[in-house]
Amino acid sequence: MADDVRVVVHAPSRSGGRRVTVGGEILGLAHSTADLVEFLRRAGLDPDDVRVEDSDVIDWRGGGPEVWA
Repeated sequence: MADDVRVVVHAPSRSGGRRVTVGGEILGLAHSTADLVEFLRRAGLDPDDVRVEDSDVIDWRGGGPEVWA
C-alpha cells in the first residue's frame, strides 16, 4: 500500500451510513466496518494491512469506527 493513500470516512449521514473517499474519489456509503473493509479491498488496499480501529491511513471524521448512525 502506498504511503500517500488517505482514506476518509466522513461523518455519519442523517439517513445512516458514512461516505468513504480515497483521494477525493467517493468509494461508496459504508454502514459498517465490513463495508469499509470491502471498499478498501476494491480500492486495491490489502485490508489485512490496515487496522481499521487504529490506522494512520484512515481519517475518521465525526466519530471513530464504532459510530455508524
